[in-house]
Amino acid sequence: MSDMLTHGGSGHRKQAAVVPRSEVVREPAETREFSVVEKPLSLFERLYNQAWIRKVVILVLLAGVWEIYGRWLNNPLLFPTFSATIEAFFRSIASGELPGKAWASIHVLLIGYACGIALAAVLTAAAITSRIGTDFLETMTSMLNPLPAIALLPIALIWFGLGNGSLIFVLVHSVTWSVALNTHSGFLSVSNTLKMVGRNYGLRGGRYVLQILVPAAFPSILTGLKIGWAFAWRTLIAAELVFGVSAGSGGLGWFIYENKNLLDIANVFAGLFTVILIGLAVENLIFRVLERHTVQRWGMQS
Repeated sequence: MSDMLTHGGSGHRKQAAVVPRSEVVREPAETREFSVVEKPLSLFERLYNQAWIRKVVILVLLAGVWEIYGRWLNNPLLFPTFSATIEAFFRSIASGELPGKAWASIHVLLIGYACGIALAAVLTAAAITSRIGTDFLETMTSMLNPLPAIALLPIALIWFGLGNGSLIFVLVHSVTWSVALNTHSGFLSVSNTLKMVGRNYGLRGGRYVLQILVPAAFPSILTGLKIGWAFAWRTLIAAELVFGVSAGSGGLGWFIYENKNLLDIANVFAGLFTVILIGLAVENLIFRVLERHTVQRWGMQS
């Protein structure tokens, strides 16, 4: 009896073991039903994806609003139209007056901007190498960074007289603290892992700073350079409004002030328009290109 049960049970187990398990085989034709086919972009979508086209459209709309409001106001002494401003702009360019004024401002600006960056580099280098340097930078930044550069004009006139030295002094003040503050913050934000990797490769001193700290902190450094440029540019125009002609430079600020006294408001707006154009050119042709070849190329920004 037990033998029969044993044989019977083993027979059932053998029979259960030989039953094949059903499998589902998906044919290639069935998988094609789930494939995603990308729809080609339309001409409008391709144009909309271009940032420079979107910016041009914004500028054209702003120019249109400017023209409409100027015609509606109908008061050239208060608010000239966009077309009148463009006419005065090209007339000043043809006479050579506006290019000369613009170059005089840019020349002084480049000197002050370079000196400010150099001073910020020295202060930041001292801050990352010693505690007393860090304390000095933090103290000076907290005191002088909120101080408007234009407020230093009386002191600049006493120390350097009526000349480019006074302009350069206020420009250095405008640039130094924003660049130094952002650069130092960028260095502090570098991860300890990355610092250890640099030290493990035997990097020390200048090589460690240039190959590890600067690339890692470059987004903050670039932000500081942009802020320093903006501060320096508007400080220069304001300073030239005060003593630009006495300094012998006769830059864009003095061009605006002089035409205001002559009640040539179209030329005043042409000078302001030139300031805006230079700002757009620096932002899109210098800083944007630099950002594309560094921050975006290194994968630090989407």
